[in-house]
Amino acid sequence: MSQMPALTDLVEEYEFLDADDRYRMLIDLGRTLEPMPDALKTDATLVRGCSAAVWVYPTVLDDGRLHFLADSNAAITKGIIALVLLTVQDQAPAAIAGTDIEGALAPFDLRNQLSSNRTQGIPNMIALIRETALRYS
Repeated sequence: MSQMPALTDLVEEYEFLDADDRYRMLIDLGRTLEPMPDALKTDATLVRGCSAAVWVYPTVLDDGRLHFLADSNAAITKGIIALVLLTVQDQAPAAIAGTDIEGALAPFDLRNQLSSNRTQGIPNMIALIRETALRYS
């Protein structure tokens, strides 16, 4: 597991890549997620409405910020959830609830880069993260 890059660095790099390299970049990003223990991959942590299985588990840091563990059984989907988490990881619940995640992801133009199958679950991933943040704020 390597350090997750900054979202702004990714946007700059992404703009210069062709479609195949964009896929590779997302897959590589998914590899930067910290491992999620299998015991946390339950029905309760499963994101509904995704074509691949996606699990998201929130943990609360000592200072009250939220840290998410996530995984997917599909490499590209794992990259997508990693990208979503880059917008909110290790922030206070109120900050996460107020984050324009869709706006932060807009430069990646995922709807036009990926099949509709791959992108249909993104709003559900975002909704789950927002609901979690609201629960903790």
